[in-house]
Amino acid sequence: MIEVKNIRKSFGDKVVIDGVSATMEPGKNNLIIGASGSGKTVLMKCMIGLVKPDAGQILYEGKDILTLDKNELKVIRQEIGMLFQGSALFDSMSVERNVKFPLDMFTKKTHAEKMKRVDEVLERVNLNGANKKFPSEISGGMKKRVALARALVLNPKYLFCDEPNSGLDPQTSLVIDKLINELTEEYRMTTIINTHDMNTVMESGDHIVFMQFGKKQWEGSNKDIIFSNDASLNNFIFASDFFQKAKEASKRDMTG
Repeated sequence: MIEVKNIRKSFGDKVVIDGVSATMEPGKNNLIIGASGSGKTVLMKCMIGLVKPDAGQILYEGKDILTLDKNELKVIRQEIGMLFQGSALFDSMSVERNVKFPLDMFTKKTHAEKMKRVDEVLERVNLNGANKKFPSEISGGMKKRVALARALVLNPKYLFCDEPNSGLDPQTSLVIDKLINELTEEYRMTTIINTHDMNTVMESGDHIVFMQFGKKQWEGSNKDIIFSNDASLNNFIFASDFFQKAKEASKRDMTG
């Protein structure tokens, strides 16, 4: 579990995060959503230690990462998997070398042990036989699955996904969403997803934090969204005719 308590962050005179508190629940997909400039990306960067907040606490299983020394922080960082928006694969490395990279960095396993783990995670994301291919030889969806395999290779407790469906077609996006959902449940990970993809919100939003102007505007689940009376959330989620009709249909179904 990750707890964010009264986080504040400014860049110069601009307040980007203004007293945000939230709990990211284990075994669930915890989504951070909001328009550009809402503070959702900075909030995620604070949680993984890329940006240091001006005030507040970030607790991993009760330990405030803002007060830990380098060795203590390293232990927690080894428990974090990160799926970057652009996949962030090394173009000069094969698929298996990309996935093996964290094992080389953080473990003292033998080469055989590393390769066994690489094969396990590649099989889990349905990329059997892709070991020797290079990023330039595979599709965008396959790149995303390679990046997901790399994020999983250290068997993390926490998985952070920054816009996991960015640049993908709708069908491939559904595949990635389904895979993240399955892996989160299977490994009981605390998964945090920064997204503006409404399909992800409605399909994967076990727990959702909606950010607006640097504040937490709303918190709940994808089921709660259907009956939300928060005008700003409704404007963000149901801006399109498709989602407005989906909301109306869901209300009719639930009320008989």
